[in-house]
Amino acid sequence: MRQGYHATSIDDIARALGSTKGRVYHHFASKIDLFFAVHREGMKRLFDAVVPVVQKEDTGQSTLETLEAMLQAHALALLEHHTYESVVVQGVHLHRFGAMTPEERQTLDELIASRDAFESLFKGQLARLKKAGFLRHASVSVAAKTLLGGIQWSLVWYRPDQDTSPASRESLAREMVNVLMHGLVR
Repeated sequence: MRQGYHATSIDDIARALGSTKGRVYHHFASKIDLFFAVHREGMKRLFDAVVPVVQKEDTGQSTLETLEAMLQAHALALLEHHTYESVVVQGVHLHRFGAMTPEERQTLDELIASRDAFESLFKGQLARLKKAGFLRHASVSVAAKTLLGGIQWSLVWYRPDQDTSPASRESLAREMVNVLMHGLVR
């Protein structure tokens, strides 16, 4: 979080833990392996937040209410797990621009596939909305990327160290989703 992936060394990580490099290497063979583990945990936390909302759809919520609840769960997960989710975003950048070994590339491809599966939850909901006549003639893919991007931008501007209240994070997540779902105009 402080220096980014490339500028952070195992020495930096060990110092932050109050540990030795050897202890870090005992658990992770390399810095990229540690990065992958954090990335996996970040994706797990996103799925853990959103999948229960998707599964509730069978209880009679309208598709619009479900989409709004999915976005709310996603926004809150980003705010509450800011550091993990920032690593997920760094993973996307590494995937697009990073030079790595074929084995590392394969692992990162698997992580990106997980991210794509997460996005597909929203694409599926948007496709149901479009089929039900709730969406304009928008591309489901573009709509999903725009909604998720709007929420994920909070990883850039949100400062978790200045906001320790769960209630204020919930309120902020609601406000973000409200703008995305209902816009700014009365």
